[in-house]
Amino acid sequence: MDSFKGSLSSIEGSAAITAGIKEVYQYADIKVLPLADGGEGTVEAIVKATGGKLFTIPVTGPLHEEVSAIYGILGDQKTAVIEIAAACGLPLIPDEQRNPLITTSYGVGELIIDAIEKGCQDFIIGLGGSATNDGGVGMLQALGFRFLDSNGKQVDSGGQALKDIRQIGDKSVHPAVKKATFKVACDVTNPLFGEKGAAYIFGPQKGASPEMVLELDQGLRNLAKVVAEEFDRDIHSIEGAGAAGGLGAAFLGFLQAELNSGIELILESIGMKEQIQGMDIVITGEGKLDGQTSMGKTAMGVAQMAEKQGVPVIALAGSVTEEAADLNDLGITSYFSIMTKPMSLVEAINPKTAMINLQVTTAQLFRLIKKMKKV
Repeated sequence: MDSFKGSLSSIEGSAAITAGIKEVYQYADIKVLPLADGGEGTVEAIVKATGGKLFTIPVTGPLHEEVSAIYGILGDQKTAVIEIAAACGLPLIPDEQRNPLITTSYGVGELIIDAIEKGCQDFIIGLGGSATNDGGVGMLQALGFRFLDSNGKQVDSGGQALKDIRQIGDKSVHPAVKKATFKVACDVTNPLFGEKGAAYIFGPQKGASPEMVLELDQGLRNLAKVVAEEFDRDIHSIEGAGAAGGLGAAFLGFLQAELNSGIELILESIGMKEQIQGMDIVITGEGKLDGQTSMGKTAMGVAQMAEKQGVPVIALAGSVTEEAADLNDLGITSYFSIMTKPMSLVEAINPKTAMINLQVTTAQLFRLIKKMKKV
């Protein structure tokens, strides 16, 4: 299951479904694999599925204050999974203090360094939800990259500093960073700058005024220009460069990261193909099944993988739109809304209500399945 955003986590939803199955099949063999698509909940999902461990460390937050950030190390003891939002996410800043001219991604680099010092060589990075528009310069500074102005001094932090960059040095980069591999979960394809770039598309939701957007975009243009001159590298036109305020460009251009569809990367990381083998039924779902589900969301990724192995898929959701009918041709055997009666959205997303509805719907489905098996 993916999470029911604003209501249930993937783990809580899975617990409700498990309880519903057990009402009918007391001795059922149930394998629970919490999932996410690279956004919120990715760390918890992959760590639990692989028998890994969570770590909480103090890092530099988006407004330069100390925040506690969580990341995970998978069961193989060498792969770290990091959500950049843990260190520079929008929820870390009150609405009235959001200002991408000053917010920094420095804390993301600190998470990477901490994982490296714990023996990690491979990284899974979930992009999304950032409060920054600094082109990933903050993160890169934490890793040892130097961004200098016309006087040879280290530039300040935040999106406002990008226009001042004239030189970039990589001699002080942590040695292990150059050997590490990075797989980035990102479904955003925006370039770094321009009308479809990071500042114009995502800047306003991070607190940028129209004037700020212009300044941020000019800064990103300057960053790309200097990188092209210094390293003969185009960080602008790579698909996904504009993700997370330009962190996509930093990972792809400076750390030679591999960009992946969020759900595909997560399914690969937890060995989903192998986990499905031998199963009778796969149950997936999310808060809402609609036309967007077929565009790479969790439920669709699970369904397509299960279909290839001939395993039927049941999808459960709070809301199911008319467009969801297309999902039957894309791997989902059947889908159901868990709503048991007319109710307001506020009541529907109440965690207690959602848990009960998930359990009741699951139990009723498996009563039918049990009866059909006897026919």
